[in-house]
Amino acid sequence: MIDKTTDYDSKDHVVFIGDKPFMNYVTGVIMQFTTQKAETSTIKARGKFISKAVDIAEVAAKRFLEGQIEVSTISIDSEGFKNTEGKDVRVSTIEIVLKKL
Repeated sequence: MIDKTTDYDSKDHVVFIGDKPFMNYVTGVIMQFTTQKAETSTIKARGKFISKAVDIAEVAAKRFLEGQIEVSTISIDSEGFKNTEGKDVRVSTIEIVLKKL
């Protein structure tokens, strides 16, 4: 189930980064580790939101849950799709996995 306030999937402990305020996503990641007792949390972003995803991972790991979680893996890729004008477009993606220590 995807939570409409923070764009995270509580079943798989995945946070999808988008237009919402920065702290909504940080709070989503923190809640997965604290209230949902997740062992890992994955932050996913595409295109212009990649830098925001990196910042969210760093703030969660080094400010709010310092010494409790760390960045486990980072995966980069690209996806192809057709835009609204019918053109083939490629967009970069990132997946950052945080794990509990």
